Amino acid sequence: MNYDAIVLGGGAAGLMCAAVAGQRGRRVLLLDHADRVGKKILISGGGRCNFTNLHVAPDRYLSANPHFAKSALGRYTAQDFLALVERHRIAWHEKTLGQLFCDGSATQIVDMLLDECAEGGVDIRTGRPAGEVTHADGSFRVQDAEAPALVIATGGPSIPKLGATGYAYDLARRFGLKVVEPRPALVPLTLPPDQALFRELSGVSTEVIARAGKTRFREAALFTHRGLSGPSILQVSSYWRPGEPIGIDFLPDAAAGWLTDAKRARPRTTLRKLLSELLPDRLAETLAEQLALAGELANLPDRKLQDAAQRLADWQFRPNGTEGFAKAEVTVGGISTAELSSQTMEARKVPGLYAIGEAVDVTGWLGGYNFQWAWASGWAAGQALAK
Repeated sequence: MNYDAIVLGGGAAGLMCAAVAGQRGRRVLLLDHADRVGKKILISGGGRCNFTNLHVAPDRYLSANPHFAKSALGRYTAQDFLALVERHRIAWHEKTLGQLFCDGSATQIVDMLLDECAEGGVDIRTGRPAGEVTHADGSFRVQDAEAPALVIATGGPSIPKLGATGYAYDLARRFGLKVVEPRPALVPLTLPPDQALFRELSGVSTEVIARAGKTRFREAALFTHRGLSGPSILQVSSYWRPGEPIGIDFLPDAAAGWLTDAKRARPRTTLRKLLSELLPDRLAETLAEQLALAGELANLPDRKLQDAAQRLADWQFRPNGTEGFAKAEVTVGGISTAELSSQTMEARKVPGLYAIGEAVDVTGWLGGYNFQWAWASGWAAGQALAK
């Protein structure tokens, strides 16, 4: 069967690309090995799909080429996708930090994309692996289908329980494209045995500033039975490298000299009492024990109090790893952007071959940024296919 384009992968990017190309007159086949499309969309945002972010900007994406995403993100914006959502009469709301969610269910986003594909006459096949992909005489062949264009939209290996694999990278390498080493991103960090005391705080959460290198995020951190999680930790995990420390400011609103000022104002109180007024009780107790400053503040030297305040502002953890692709929301790395046109997502060395979405070495922050990259890169490729 002859098509104008074959899209491999029925996730956010693949569905968007197929719909755009189909509505512009191209005959499109979309293949997905899962029994239904959009599985990652359905579980996102606690089932309500954090479908984009009002603060999308290229500097909120990681890539070996930090400029690559500018073109697609600039031509298909968060407002463009929001207009599509509103055209389908899907109610939405903004949570913190510009994150947009469905009022109802993530199913609404999948249904919307399927409606868009139907409008474009897209042929969708699910429940069967793509199998061997061949390329000869300017034509790609997959199963019983043939087309002059092939779009790799199969994502990365994060969340393998949904069927995620490294298929995109294997296919890219077969066509001679370079792949930036993939690693888990937006993923919980694990702590070594010598920091087991903090693992015993499992379930305790508090707002912090988390730091990896020069990158900082102010959001909640969560202690788990394996280590550290929560939005701030997931954010810095994308920047963290094995062997490096993670810095945590447990009191981001504390003014300079707050502890020595407290000594003057409340000399009879204790560090443990002060911390319990500012932090969850179990965490306050643990930090006070670690700082080993017992007794009333009046009896503690200013220098020791200053050192304690400094440590609370930059408490060093040295993770021994992450919880891996099984718990990672996305993947850092992927098909090298050096191999692709930032305008069209087409491979420079293989005319007719495109790569979009998470398969590409572009990874966004937590909070709808990765969906916006999927929509924007899928739109860019869909537009190119229609020319």
